[in-house]
Amino acid sequence: MSTASDREIVTTRLFDAPRDLVFSAWSDARHVSNWWGPHGFRTTTHEMDVRPGGVWRFTMHGPDGVDYPNKIVYREVVRPERLVYNHAGEEDFDHIRFHAVVLFEEEAGGTRVTLRTIFESADACRLVIEKHGAVEGAQQTLERLGRQLEVLLAEQK
Repeated sequence: MSTASDREIVTTRLFDAPRDLVFSAWSDARHVSNWWGPHGFRTTTHEMDVRPGGVWRFTMHGPDGVDYPNKIVYREVVRPERLVYNHAGEEDFDHIRFHAVVLFEEEAGGTRVTLRTIFESADACRLVIEKHGAVEGAQQTLERLGRQLEVLLAEQK
């Protein structure tokens, strides 16, 4: 994890999986619900339309029993290179709003994913880091993606 500015969180991870598969795991509701969110969370997808202007509505179910409705609106979809979207929690989810850019780059026979989240202000960024553990949560989410990719690769054999 790094911060390029006081409004950004940047998380990156190299996966031993082909870029098309990593992109599909990130953009297909059948897969994303198996890994999205930090440890202990489950995700229910209500709709997922991965195209510019398309919406992903989902609920993250926390380990504490709290449900967190979310909404993502895709701004740019370049398969298998990049996803750009805006995130807004539904039902006033602590006003967590951010712009995200996800890059999928071929590297060392695998795929490097870089998730850059840009918040409206430094205060908003600090809030999600301090109150919601966003840095650790992003790292855990990418760990879970890695496990999902292992399952998908095993199914292909």
